[in-house]
Amino acid sequence: MRILLLSDIHANLEALQACLAAAPSSDRVVNLGDVVGYGANPNEVIEFCRQLGGSYVRGNHDKAICGLSDMEDFNPIAAEAVLWTRQVLTPDNLEWLRSLPQGPMQADDIPGTQFAHGSPLDEDEYVITPRDAVEPILVSQPALTFFGHTHVQGSFALDSEQIEGAHPGYLTVGQSESVTFPLHSGLRYMINPGSVGQPRDGDWRAAFAAFDTETQVVAFCRTPYDLKSAQDRILDAGLPKRLATRLAAGR
Repeated sequence: MRILLLSDIHANLEALQACLAAAPSSDRVVNLGDVVGYGANPNEVIEFCRQLGGSYVRGNHDKAICGLSDMEDFNPIAAEAVLWTRQVLTPDNLEWLRSLPQGPMQADDIPGTQFAHGSPLDEDEYVITPRDAVEPILVSQPALTFFGHTHVQGSFALDSEQIEGAHPGYLTVGQSESVTFPLHSGLRYMINPGSVGQPRDGDWRAAFAAFDTETQVVAFCRTPYDLKSAQDRILDAGLPKRLATRLAAGR
């Protein structure tokens, strides 16, 4: 089975469209949460996601926007985007967002694998460093976890002695690229496909991943998108300027 992994789209329509255009053919789409928040096209992005189908887990922005959690941990810019998004979403799309399930999620036809937004132990917890990954990777029953939330593409791998973190090495800064990452038997993994709509690893290109369950190979992917259009939409919507400028820096 070939699985397309999307995460942290954050209402960036241009980035989502670019990812779908660049993605290899897949049998299923799995979305790791934060469909909306920050970006200026929440309704359009939700409609795209609903048409795609597939499997979803909710993100912290998804929860806050539909009122399932407060904004205590949100900075002022993120909170402003939450309130704006809540106001512009259609009732139907708001209800769809509210119905997204809490992770981690497992599928019967994908054994040994789970999907989460943050840590599989806490959907709102960031897993950024190898130290962050130790407990969730040891405690989780499935040997393979796909997660998002950090907006940083990469992996953590645990053998019998140590845990190591790695990030794909790309050769360009403005082209579509992919880097293959074979999984090895006997190791345990946490893998982040990166953020479609707001990368924070210094690469402005939209990020996603593909996983072949038969060959046990993950392909990390990056693709350019119409950055200026996404920025202009944010500014035209009256959202904070920082949400537009940060897209160009990938931060």
